[in-house]
Amino acid sequence: MTSGVRRRMGVEERRQQLIGVALDLFSRRSPDEVSIDEIASAAGISRPLVYHYFPGKLSLYEAALRRAADDLAGRFVESAEGPLGARLLRVMARFFDFVEEHGPGFSALMRGGPAVGSSTTNALIDSVRQAAYEQIVAHLRVPEPPARLEIVVRSWISLAESTALLWLDGRRVPRGELQAQLVHDLAALLAVSASYDEETAAVLRRVLADEPADSPFHDLVTRLIGLGA
Repeated sequence: MTSGVRRRMGVEERRQQLIGVALDLFSRRSPDEVSIDEIASAAGISRPLVYHYFPGKLSLYEAALRRAADDLAGRFVESAEGPLGARLLRVMARFFDFVEEHGPGFSALMRGGPAVGSSTTNALIDSVRQAAYEQIVAHLRVPEPPARLEIVVRSWISLAESTALLWLDGRRVPRGELQAQLVHDLAALLAVSASYDEETAAVLRRVLADEPADSPFHDLVTRLIGLGA
């Protein structure tokens, strides 16, 4: 038999609870549509108590973004074992898992939201992009990427962002196909850059040498050859 007495949370525990509640609400609807009253109700506390832990919705939104940014950055972490193409497919699957779980919040962050343009928000977005960049470069096994390779990887990360945003707007293309297409996009960008730059060409040759016949990269080559048939 329970007493019905609610356990009192410590300060940090309550802050983390509010961040989790806010992130859940922001993930399902645009942050502009979520009120402090809704957050308080979902957390089971009063509106004034929310303000005791956060000075306003913007600060709570930024805290929720920080947790989401850490989560998203973690989706790009992948073991360095096995062919690169298969690794990237797993990374893209986790990336789109995040996009699906946090659709409205992801869209608001990238397109516009209550904290867009703030130094905190910009720093969080940049930190995710940098984490993704460092992970991809690590998988390419290039400690100090030449300029063209850096451009390729950062351009591909931007492409993944924009592709996810467009996909959220109607989901008119099967998710699995987009995940594979983005892996192909990176291979294609590398190939174009390799035609101009020997350093990038050396990286691409090494990557392809490690890819099995059924890899996404070889699948791209097969598809391209089929276009000319």
